[in-house]
Amino acid sequence: MVQPTNSPGIRCELYTMCMVRHEDRVLLVNRPDSRGFPGYIAPGGKVEFPESVSEGAIREVWEETGLRVTKLTYKGLAEHVDRKGLYRYMVFNYLATAFEGELLKHPPEGELLWVPIQDALNLPMQPWFKRRFPLFFEEGTFEMFSEGDDETKTSIRSHVIKL
Repeated sequence: MVQPTNSPGIRCELYTMCMVRHEDRVLLVNRPDSRGFPGYIAPGGKVEFPESVSEGAIREVWEETGLRVTKLTYKGLAEHVDRKGLYRYMVFNYLATAFEGELLKHPPEGELLWVPIQDALNLPMQPWFKRRFPLFFEEGTFEMFSEGDDETKTSIRSHVIKL
């Protein structure tokens, strides 16, 4: 039986992802297998209580890259629901077009690389990030939604809406 959305057993976690852009390049992290989600990805991570979502995005970029981002533009929401596991996670996506600081010499999440935007999709990436990547550079915002059974790794439904 599926529980209603206001059921007390449902877990919800908030995450951020922040694409840092400088001219025609973006900063990506090459995450090793041991860190999970291997391949190239934008900086991001879990929002800590009680910080706001945008504060979480700024903090995650700083912790992972050494850069203090400014001029954030909210680009959209990507969320996944595991109905059977009673779990929902939501990723708030931002594009940063200004920053201060220098890249970390030993970044904790993996090698940092400035990549030309037009070449980025040729790099090894998780399929979900490859689908999301172009949406950071389009006008407006987006909503990506997926529902699946995480235990069996099966997809039930998904959609992308450009707002």
